[in-house]
Amino acid sequence: MARSVVLAGCGLLLAGTTIAQGIFGRWVTIDDNSGKKRSIVEITERQGQAYGRIVQLFREPGEEADPICDECDAADDRYNKKVIGMEFIRGMEMDGDEWDDGTILDPENGKVYDCKLWVESGDLKVRGYVAFFFRTQTWVRE
Repeated sequence: MARSVVLAGCGLLLAGTTIAQGIFGRWVTIDDNSGKKRSIVEITERQGQAYGRIVQLFREPGEEADPICDECDAADDRYNKKVIGMEFIRGMEMDGDEWDDGTILDPENGKVYDCKLWVESGDLKVRGYVAFFFRTQTWVRE
């Protein structure tokens, strides 16, 4: 009996840690079409805002292992920079249970979108949008 109480207590502590972490930490991105892992990203907080950088890419045979963002706008400071290590989420601000008012860059096409982040059922929901058009991805904690 005492052992099950201790295990249940440990489970509650771990659940509380996950909730407290919110969006921060490492996440595995999943390809919308294939369902395969695409990358690992790390989201951190700096001066009250959230930022994300690409830590690792999972590449297919024949794909560049560490590509550059040659599709980025030439005026963007990420233009022609390596994707691994790139800060691709910027300036997210907390708004209740969500983070928004920031941007997310898609390094494959070089486009920058408005962004919203929130945790739902332990997964990170990432929405990039322009006006009323949006796409939402689900990332899983590493």
